[in-house]
Amino acid sequence: MSALPTIYLARHGETEWSRSGQHTGRTDLPLLSSGEEDGRRLKKRLEGITFARVFSSPLSRARRTAELAGFVPEVDPDLLEWDYGEYEGLKSAEIAARNPGWNLFRNGAPGGESPAQIIERVDRLVAKLKGLTGNVICFAHGHILRCVASRWIDQSLTLGTCMLLGTATISTLSFNHNRLEEPAIKVWNS
Repeated sequence: MSALPTIYLARHGETEWSRSGQHTGRTDLPLLSSGEEDGRRLKKRLEGITFARVFSSPLSRARRTAELAGFVPEVDPDLLEWDYGEYEGLKSAEIAARNPGWNLFRNGAPGGESPAQIIERVDRLVAKLKGLTGNVICFAHGHILRCVASRWIDQSLTLGTCMLLGTATISTLSFNHNRLEEPAIKVWNS
């Protein structure tokens, strides 16, 4: 077995706002019935994989997805979704009407978290994950998982703009040539 970890990223199941396209940061929405089914499907997809550690955002939509997938996760506040501040609950088109050219990964959210704050939080999480061994899974949210992947491969947060991530998907972070110096995205949005 490799001394380096393989990190699985699981986005939570569907909520009312993920269905409608509203920015859902710290609002603690429950899963829809379809989101509950998403979690059960993740359980089937993950059967046969042994995880050394299981982490989840503190928000119920991520924790519940983890539970439905068959896990009792350790809560890690660094997996919280981006704090959207004044843009919480708004759709991208509504934000663009207020602030043309706005990009979350470049500009952050007024009254919420800045890119610098996200980098600090995500870099702390990535350092922790790279220090583990075995298979590790993190249940969290669309934007923060895009940030984790970007920072895993030592890239700018703005890469996250190009990395779409659906609900109840699994992505995998690993290493090229089994070398810590070569972090890689093995699977995305599966």
